Amino acid sequence: MKRLTLSLALLTVGMMSAPAFAQTIVKVGHALTMNSHTGAGTTAFCDHIESQTQGRYKCQQYPNSSLGGEREMIEAVQLGTLDVVSTSTGPVGNFVPEVKIVDIPFLFRDYDHARRYLDGPGQELLTKFPSKGLVALVWTENGFRHMTNSKRPITKPQDVAGLKMRTMENKVHMDGYRAFGIQPTPMAFPEVFGALQTGTVDGQENPIPVILAAKFSQVQKHLSLTNHVYSPSLLITSPRFMNKLSEADKKIFYEAAKKCAAAQRARVNEDENNGIAQLEKEGVSVVRKVDGQAFRDALREVYVSYSKEFGAENIRRIQEFK
Repeated sequence: MKRLTLSLALLTVGMMSAPAFAQTIVKVGHALTMNSHTGAGTTAFCDHIESQTQGRYKCQQYPNSSLGGEREMIEAVQLGTLDVVSTSTGPVGNFVPEVKIVDIPFLFRDYDHARRYLDGPGQELLTKFPSKGLVALVWTENGFRHMTNSKRPITKPQDVAGLKMRTMENKVHMDGYRAFGIQPTPMAFPEVFGALQTGTVDGQENPIPVILAAKFSQVQKHLSLTNHVYSPSLLITSPRFMNKLSEADKKIFYEAAKKCAAAQRARVNEDENNGIAQLEKEGVSVVRKVDGQAFRDALREVYVSYSKEFGAENIRRIQEFK
């Protein structure tokens, strides 16, 4: 009887302490550290979901490419083994070709231009995802890309001639970089630090927030503020995942996505304002004044091919957006 009484008491306590609802785990993957602009965005996303659903949904974050590169994580979202990925647009064009247009070098003038375009007419691009087994919840951001290398300062295209640069597996980027004289070397992001460290490649190109988060100052001597490509990113899930949600919960997830974008852009602003000085403290030599027109001039022939692929009017519409 004592054993029975004790068992019943433990069962009662267990029932009282158990949640009154089934909790759903949302797996969220990304390539950078939690202490990065991407981590700031995904954390804002997760915090909003957990608070607004009273804990019915809880996130598990997988940073540092712990589930593979961005392309692999997008594939995992398609397959249903990952729920959400925060990814740069670089590999997205392999799944949704229309997105490649935003990766054209010197397409956007500045952050205000890029953000207002993506939050306005750029929303139309997000409608292309469901047919590919994906749902783009929101445009987020990496920032304007700059060049780093271990060989020499870069101020004009002639300075990059012959340099082996790690790039994303992105034909739009690679075509442009070849026009500069670079030898583009595509590789997954988790491999980049080691490749720079061993000299497999001479340099890489990324926004300041990514350069900071990846600690590239440890393996790169020179940074040039080329601003050659604006790099958006995306928070992506799948129709399979979204179709499981009630209409009320879908609204919460889209609200959370907006929180993600706002937090990520705010962190990009902070890193842009403070990160260059931080990199200089870490021993990186920074070229602030680059001959941007010379880099633009080097792209004239490539822009002809971009116009054929994406339509000259479509490119002009983005460039001239006010």
